[in-house]
Amino acid sequence: MRITLRVIGIGPGGPRQITLEAIDAMADVDAFLVLGKGTAKSGLLDTRRALLDNHARQGYSLVEIPDPPRDRSPADYDTEVRRWHSARAELIAAALRDEVGDGGVAAFLVWGDPALYDSTLRIVDDLAARDDLDLDVEVIAGVTSASALTAAHGIVANRVGEPIHITTGRRLAETPAGADTNQIVMLDADLAFRHTADPDDHIWWGAYVGTDDEILISGRVGEVTDRIVEARARARERIGWIMDIYLLRKTG
Repeated sequence: MRITLRVIGIGPGGPRQITLEAIDAMADVDAFLVLGKGTAKSGLLDTRRALLDNHARQGYSLVEIPDPPRDRSPADYDTEVRRWHSARAELIAAALRDEVGDGGVAAFLVWGDPALYDSTLRIVDDLAARDDLDLDVEVIAGVTSASALTAAHGIVANRVGEPIHITTGRRLAETPAGADTNQIVMLDADLAFRHTADPDDHIWWGAYVGTDDEILISGRVGEVTDRIVEARARARERIGWIMDIYLLRKTG
């Protein structure tokens, strides 16, 4: 069964952050696949629907696949993530066979850019290795949440000649000395900078960057941490989910 599968970066959520290349890639898709995140995150699906209503062909098909359960606090994080990805791949393979079929075109709409802290391409590798699927994979880059953050704050991500380290909240404490001058931190449910940063370090934080719900806070860590914690909690309660990112910079 031969299928074209497109992985389309759609930016961090703002409807005007989608690229012309992504719009072109949506034009002849037979079925758009989405992994369901439950009612608490229904707004994520609504945003995708709005993009498709504006840019996909009339009468497009949207196939929602239930996301398999995942242990959020596993003893072995890497093993659990691999198990979760494999379970996702099984369900996606079934959807490709049943909902798209031979000669069809399917697509995933990926938040931000598919190459930056997103699992879709790893799952696609699993799918491409299956004997019953012959996939032509196309990847369309998207605006990253990192670039949207720095643009929203009107800043450069590094001072002259300095490196930039991109990491997750889970790994923030492991950043080696010398790589921690400018850190862009993603997927940080616990705001790990509270335990790792010096109070004089500077932070530029943003949630729902580029959308109507955008929240931006910046300043010295010691002065703005409480504001970030409170703003994040209020936004999560009001909207039901949170997408945030921050740049952490050492003083001096």
